[in-house]
Amino acid sequence: MSPAPKSAVSEKSAEQARQLALTAARVAAETRGTDVKILDLRELTPVFDYFVVATGTSRRQIHAMADEIEKVVKQELHDRRRGAEGYEEGRWIVLDYGDVVVHLFDAESREYWDLEHLWSGAKNVAVPAAGAARDG
Repeated sequence: MSPAPKSAVSEKSAEQARQLALTAARVAAETRGTDVKILDLRELTPVFDYFVVATGTSRRQIHAMADEIEKVVKQELHDRRRGAEGYEEGRWIVLDYGDVVVHLFDAESREYWDLEHLWSGAKNVAVPAAGAARDG
């Protein structure tokens, strides 16, 4: 069996990254994250495809968002995070899925780091409504 053409592989990878970003954003919204955004960074950097950014109201709620995103991504997409930072402090949790990086902030940290301004050239992707039907 010959390997798939490179363009087919990259198209599949791009669609998987998009689905992961959409899933993470949906779960963040379902777990009461606010101001949930998906930033498409594909035209700005080769390092990752999407950032998902959300704000939580407390350390406990940010942890709940992180835990639920990890659980749903594993169950629905059969993917696992490659790394995580900030879980202990809980003001800014980063979940690294390779092509997709999820940033969960408290309000003060989100305002301070202002990733949307830092990556202002990114395209915004529409975030699915909380409770939206799941594909597949």
